[in-house]
Amino acid sequence: MSRNVVISQSMYFPWVGLLEQVRLADVFVHYDDVQFDRGLYNRVQVKTEQGPRWITVPLRNHRRGQKIDEIAIDSGVDWRRRHRDVLLQAYRKAPFLKEMLALVDSVFELPVTTLAELSRASLLALVDYFDLRAGRSFLDSRELGIQGASSQRLRDMVLGVGGAAYITGHGARNYLDHALLERAGISVRYMDYQRVPYPQQHGAFTPYVTGLDLVANCGTQGASVITSPAMAWRQFLGEPA
Repeated sequence: MSRNVVISQSMYFPWVGLLEQVRLADVFVHYDDVQFDRGLYNRVQVKTEQGPRWITVPLRNHRRGQKIDEIAIDSGVDWRRRHRDVLLQAYRKAPFLKEMLALVDSVFELPVTTLAELSRASLLALVDYFDLRAGRSFLDSRELGIQGASSQRLRDMVLGVGGAAYITGHGARNYLDHALLERAGISVRYMDYQRVPYPQQHGAFTPYVTGLDLVANCGTQGASVITSPAMAWRQFLGEPA
């Protein structure tokens, strides 16, 4: 049986596009034993009356070269209350405000200490809310015990979990060795983000905000916009088949 594999760094209450990757995956690998890039994984945008606003998880004693799953959260500041206050203010008129805050509280109540733990919990809370977990496996890249780097490691992880297709976001176009994966019998596909509009607070639609925005505005019916497909890598890059 053909299995679709997504390998992605965990992100804090991510945008709908990552949920769409989950929807297409048979196996989702949390790729957190790789170097942390500041600003990409510990913050997310919230749509407010004043425009998009970043909420950021503070880090403790972060040092250059540290891996995502090694980074501790700074609990010396009450960032949970601050984030909840921003969300409450931004979505105070949204029809599913209470459901969104309940989801946030369920994550904030967990005894997490690292950024990877928090980000995974926030992603999976959204996955469960939109009923995307059934039939999918969620694995930890470190626990797979597959060494290496870059495209070679991605190839070996896809093969290691029995995958036949690797589905990825757009950032991979800058580094992925497509031919290396194809020689191993793995088809490579890129997300074809549709960015389907849905009712939002505060003006014109923007897709690049936290998935909590979809919860607050649409409730569980928001699953109807988590629909983007994926396309073959040559089509995505505009190369001949």
